[in-house]
Amino acid sequence: MSKIIETVDVDVPVRTAYDQWTQFEEFPLFMEGVEKLEQLDDTHIAWTAEIGGMTKRWIAEITEQKPDERIAWRAVEGAKNSGVVTFHRLADEKTRVTLQLDVEPEGPVEKVGDALGFVARRAKGDMKRFKEFIEARGSETGAWRGTVASGSGH
Repeated sequence: MSKIIETVDVDVPVRTAYDQWTQFEEFPLFMEGVEKLEQLDDTHIAWTAEIGGMTKRWIAEITEQKPDERIAWRAVEGAKNSGVVTFHRLADEKTRVTLQLDVEPEGPVEKVGDALGFVARRAKGDMKRFKEFIEARGSETGAWRGTVASGSGH
């Protein structure tokens, strides 16, 4: 399992950064290789992404969600991964967004790509593009302010 941690400071309020991150279906606008996300219900998202030249699909379950603080998930079907993104208010108009991602490469192509830091570089670029995306907009494209309690069994 590869562990990746990337942090970016964005010049928007914590609520704006968090609200934008809850708009999962817009991830392809700033995440490299992510082709499509479909929100199945409040806690399940179907992902389609190109990884190492192959199309991968998986279903992620949100295991914890606290508005303006954190969103945690784990794959329940398909490509194995889990993670958490946290939001920290630094000032009225500045937020630190930290992504912690655990990815289990599958097969020799992904293991070589992982060894070369492919996933880590992609995550770093995604966070940079998130910063550019939200700062250029200045406001979120939507929001979901619901809470998912850790261990709620969804």
